[in-house]
Amino acid sequence: MRLEMSPGTPISEERMVEAARELFEQLPVAGRRVVVVIPDDTRTVPMGGLCRALRQELVPRASKVSLLVALGTHARMGDEQLHAHLGGEESALRGVELLQHEWDNPAALRRVGVLSRESMEELSGGLLPVEVEVLVNKAVLEADYVFVVNPVFPHEVAGFSGGHKYFFPGISGPKMVHVSHWLAALITSPKVLGQRDNPVRTMIERAADLVPTQREGLSLVMQGGDVVALFAGEVREAWSAATAVSAEVNVKWTDQTYETVYAVAPSMYRELWTAGKCMYKLEPVVEDGGELVIYAPHLNRLSFTHERWLTEIGYHTRDYFVAQWSKFRNFPWAVLADSSLTRGIGTYIDGVERPRINVSLATAIPREVCRRVNLGYKDPRSVGLQLASSVLEGGTVVVPEAGEVLWRLADGTVPDIDELYARQGRTPPLID
Repeated sequence: MRLEMSPGTPISEERMVEAARELFEQLPVAGRRVVVVIPDDTRTVPMGGLCRALRQELVPRASKVSLLVALGTHARMGDEQLHAHLGGEESALRGVELLQHEWDNPAALRRVGVLSRESMEELSGGLLPVEVEVLVNKAVLEADYVFVVNPVFPHEVAGFSGGHKYFFPGISGPKMVHVSHWLAALITSPKVLGQRDNPVRTMIERAADLVPTQREGLSLVMQGGDVVALFAGEVREAWSAATAVSAEVNVKWTDQTYETVYAVAPSMYRELWTAGKCMYKLEPVVEDGGELVIYAPHLNRLSFTHERWLTEIGYHTRDYFVAQWSKFRNFPWAVLADSSLTRGIGTYIDGVERPRINVSLATAIPREVCRRVNLGYKDPRSVGLQLASSVLEGGTVVVPEAGEVLWRLADGTVPDIDELYARQGRTPPLID
């Protein structure tokens, strides 16, 4: 059912909490063990108000209520960080168990089935014919009822975030994480972002079908820091309705490409692993040979979880890895995916890598590290002064709070890897 919808007009926090309470009051939780799956603080979502509503309506009726943070492979949140994310009110969390997903802890996971090689070959169009073991956080299997709180934005791996993505890869085991991300990288981010129906989403939904626990969801659409729509009910239906609204308010259309794009990362991105979203969402509007600069003076890490792998392989185009698959196939595939998504599309011909655009960091990551991992470097102090001066040359755009809004060309075209090769009379390499 639709709770509230007002694209372009914010729903007040008071009305949102009231609507959430009305919803939670109707849920079949009496005497049952309930797990509420929620995002971490790298997603814009009003968790404080939602926590107050769920405690008031669920805790008195359920036998147990647990909040499970769908971290994927993100770093565990510290106590203060988690407390702030959930609204900072002790009373809102009284009687609620707090859990954080552990993707690499076998004791925290349970097997629910497998996606066969044949199924993966079919859904991926032959790109990735591999068997995938489906593991999920044991908390959702031990629960009687699961409720999924999911903000919905354009997403580089799943087309749109939210829905069952909060299961896979949000609370899944390693195989689903690695294969889903690498499949998206093989398709390329420009062809996945903002597409509701795509092979990765099909993979996610088939895995979700293996989870037996009864569940429903609340899909929220954010515009900046404001809630503009809420949909509740069966997880897929609520999510699907939310994608239509998110496509209206979280996609910006422009008639031109830009030679230089400054993507200003919000403070919630504390590592390049998440700040890479600033690149993905803006890659479609950077002209060939142009530059995208991620400006984040607060950011000093490539990744809390995957730093050593990224430092070893650097950031490269998809085809740099594909053409040398025997060398890279045993690296974590999600890391290969993050590397190639952050570097953007490009060709690899006769041993020469040619990215379509240049990607530079204006962060606290030192120049020598940027050079070592194959990214450009900009002094964040100089960039900050430049942005503050408002004196920018033509063909340049500055995007504040980048990372959640997708920029697209008005004619509907996206950067196409096949086209890059066709210009040179070549075809992309294939995984051997």
